Parts: sequence; structure tokens; C-alpha cells
Amino acid sequence: MLFLRISLLILPLSTILSAQEVPEDLVGDEHVREEFGVNRFTTPSIKKLFEQLDELGELPYAKLKRELPKTISRDRSLVALGLGTLISDGFLIVQSEQIEELEHIGRAVLKQAQVLGAGKRVTKYTKSILESSVLGKWNKLKEELSKTQADVEAEMVMLRDVDIANLVALGGWLRAFEIAAVTTSINYSKAKASKLSRTDVIAYFLETLQGLEPKLRQRIHIVNLTKELESLLAELGGHEPETENTDQNQPKPKVLTQEEILSLSRNARKMMRVIETGK
Repeated sequence: MLFLRISLLILPLSTILSAQEVPEDLVGDEHVREEFGVNRFTTPSIKKLFEQLDELGELPYAKLKRELPKTISRDRSLVALGLGTLISDGFLIVQSEQIEELEHIGRAVLKQAQVLGAGKRVTKYTKSILESSVLGKWNKLKEELSKTQADVEAEMVMLRDVDIANLVALGGWLRAFEIAAVTTSINYSKAKASKLSRTDVIAYFLETLQGLEPKLRQRIHIVNLTKELESLLAELGGHEPETENTDQNQPKPKVLTQEEILSLSRNARKMMRVIETGK
């Protein structure tokens, strides 16, 4: 999983993409990735992240809903993080079947994608999202949201901007993590709590941040997100890379108490605030 950031002018993009491996169960649907020519090692699928939350049951939408951004940052890294959070908001809306909210999220996703240079690609999906919402095709909506992420990734690969693709996925995971933590803190069970102690995923994103281009790593929001992820990983007991003798693909999850879950939800909100405020 170690991601070594080496100049794009020296190594081919495929070498850099394969250097950090996405946790196997978070790799996106192959037919979606193949359609856009996106390397399977690029980033975790936000759709897959949300499939991990299926066992949480009904999501308390009223408590999870947040105000959409009124302005768009001039910093591409913040735009990428913000786009990821919006795609997760889209999955939250679809999973909660809040049809009336879809138009707003669709337009917000499109605006962010346009700033990143992927607006033309994403436009067709925002239209399809709105059409599917009217017909109540919830599974189709999830597929379209998944394609939105893959399409943005494909555009970033063409622009040789892998850092931006990784930050989209990080933003999506942070918002999904917040949704899971808040939901579990309200309707607690040990089974639900185990979903929040995936230290392999946290370690993956932490290494992603540590492997960003040096000037980007120095920006205040990246510095703060890195610190918060380091603190979160330490709180969960750290992460040991798997060995060849490991019988299972995933580490055995730690069962967190309701109080610990509540603490995680606060930490998640703190990280979301970094993205929302840019500092």
C-alpha cells in the first residue's frame, strides 16, 4: 500500500497507480472501470464504501443532512475533496430515497466537476440521475453516481493528475465515515460498530496524503487532514500490514463501544469541517 510519489515526468502513470493498492473489497465494479479506462488501483469506489454501510439499516437523514457549499474554492485539491463528499451525499440521498434533494446535489456535483475539467463527462450522468429519480430507479441512481466518480477519475488520468483522483475518493470516504459514525452512535450495536474500525482503509488514505506532491502536502487543509487521520488511526490501535500468512483479506475489526463511536463521529465532523472551510 505504500505510495511513493515520484515525478510524473520520470515514471509512467501506470507505475504510480499500481504502487498503492486499494483494499480489495473497495475496488470499483470492473465493468464501470473498464468503460472509462481507469486503472483498478486508482482509488476506492465510493459506491463500494457505501455498500459497506448496508448493514447499518435506516439512516437518520434529518441528522445527517448538511448544507451544500454556496461557493467553490479556487484550490483544486479542496474542490476534489468537496466533490467526493458530494458524491457521498448523493448516495445518502438515494439510500434515504429523498427524491426532492437529488436535483440540488446533481447540480452541485456538476459545478465541482466542471472546475476540475470533467464537466462535459459528468453532465450526461447528472441528467440521468434526475431522470432516474423521477422514476424511482434507486439501483440505477447508485450506478450513475458510481460512473460519475469513475468518469472524473478517467479525466484526471488523462490530465496525469492522480493526486486529484485520490482526493475525490478521500472526500467520499470521509463523508461516508461520518454518516456511518453518526448512524451507529444513534442506533448502536456491536455488529454496526465493527464496520467503523477498518484501519486498513484509514492507513490507505493516510499513505495517500503522505504521498501527495510536496507543495500540496504543505497546504493547511492537507496538513490538518493528515494529523486527524494519524490521530484516528492511533485511536483505533494502529494498523499492521498484512503478511503472507494472513488467512483473511481484512484485519479483524475492533469492536468499539457506543462512547467510542460517538467520539469517532466528532472526529469525522472535525475532518469534514477542514474540507468545508479549507483550513
